[in-house]
Amino acid sequence: MRFSFAAIAAAALAIPGLALPTLADTNPADWDAVQSAARGQTVYWNAWGGSTTTNDFIAWVGNRVSEEYGVTLEHVKLSDTADAVSRVLAEKSAGKDSGGAVDLIWINGANFAAMKESGLLFGPFAEQLPNWQIVDVDGKTVQTDFTVPTDGFESPWAMAQVVFMYDTADLAEPLPDMAAILEWSRANPGRFTYPQPPDFLGSTFLKQALYDLVEDPAPLLAPASDDTYATVTAPLWDYLDALTPTLWRQGRAYPQTGNTQLALIADNEIDLAISFSPGAASTAIANFELPDTVRTFVLRDGTIGNASFVAIPYNANAAEGAMIVANFLLSPEAQARALNPDYLGYGTVLDMAALSAEDRARFENIDLGIATLTPVELGQALAEPHPSWMTRVTADWISRYGTAR
Repeated sequence: MRFSFAAIAAAALAIPGLALPTLADTNPADWDAVQSAARGQTVYWNAWGGSTTTNDFIAWVGNRVSEEYGVTLEHVKLSDTADAVSRVLAEKSAGKDSGGAVDLIWINGANFAAMKESGLLFGPFAEQLPNWQIVDVDGKTVQTDFTVPTDGFESPWAMAQVVFMYDTADLAEPLPDMAAILEWSRANPGRFTYPQPPDFLGSTFLKQALYDLVEDPAPLLAPASDDTYATVTAPLWDYLDALTPTLWRQGRAYPQTGNTQLALIADNEIDLAISFSPGAASTAIANFELPDTVRTFVLRDGTIGNASFVAIPYNANAAEGAMIVANFLLSPEAQARALNPDYLGYGTVLDMAALSAEDRARFENIDLGIATLTPVELGQALAEPHPSWMTRVTADWISRYGTAR
């Protein structure tokens, strides 16, 4: 069973006696005690399982925390984060306030906002982690999640920003904005698509299009309301009405995941695709999943960026082990491996100035790959809209375009 942001929050708040979660018996600030309690624990990390490279990275993390801390990490592969949220909610409804099945969740946006609002998260713990001291809290959006303050209830582990991947063998120059994408797609029908919402990347395309089309993006940073929603989103629906017939398979079918787009480019079915990882194209080229003619670009007025986070449910069975994993994800060793396109190609959340010379060298020696934009080329990331926009826009897209026509 899956729940929307509103449904999760409403259902959880309706549970009698629901209160804010308390910390586990082991205080996160007492790191020696955390490590001692964590040894021998098994952490069930519920995380998206749709990428081989991501799965391999999580497996590597599991090997390292086992070697270093005696913690066993099990990757529970999800197609939708809401599945894990729903499980925590079901356990809360059943009165299972300890020994929960979910120890750690890769989480963002609406799912985090719903769990936080409903008191379903353990913490605050993130800013008590030893490696928090090397996190770039000033230059990276690591203390808010889709405008919602994290308040220490989730820990960042990767940075992402929207880029568009294009095959230079067929599309010679980057496209500067959504209007140019529409013009190009009209002239080259069938050569562009995006993952089908509610897939996270598909919904991200909708938000990016909305950002680029509205005259004033300020309303997107506040909760969507009935007073503003229709007016703000009208340009998006006009745009999609024009774009959809020009898409791959005339918009009658969509790839189900971001990885499916890579296969479509590799098979020369499309020339343009969206990604939320600036290093994804370089990683795919390194893994022989994309031709080496693929490059990336961002839109002229910027693209959406955010941090990926992990959170611990209030009733986690292995909260200490989950904190060990969250802290290891912030280590220079893990962050450098995640940045390397040979492994993952995700942006780092660390402050290079806070690292030792030895740890900085880990990052300076990484070849980011032929398709990865430099930080200057990426530019300043646009803030994520409030999660209520993603919820409403995705639901409207499904009703307008998500059924067979």
